[in-house]
Amino acid sequence: MPKQISVVYSSKDKRQEGFVSNKHSEAQIIPELSPKKRKDLMDVFYTYKSALASNHEPSGSIKGNEVDITLNIERPYPPVIRRKAYPVNPRAMKDLEKKIQEFTQLGVP
Repeated sequence: MPKQISVVYSSKDKRQEGFVSNKHSEAQIIPELSPKKRKDLMDVFYTYKSALASNHEPSGSIKGNEVDITLNIERPYPPVIRRKAYPVNPRAMKDLEKKIQEFTQLGVP
């Protein structure tokens, strides 16, 4: 798989070219993709760059985009809630704790 994304841009859009080479140089795109489709894909990435996460800007709590979720669970309870509690696999527990720690660091309440 190539280490770089090869996309040809017109000289008028240097910001997009910089976006591809700097921010998403590690992106792994299948080599079977034609150059035109590769460019189209990178155009979509550039257009919606604020929705993408990277190692430098991970996803997390986005200020101003909070959503209130109301949980309304009344009798009869759903089958999943009616189940007895059971112990969690220790490996799964470590993964869960790691994910909770990541969310905490990103400011997700």
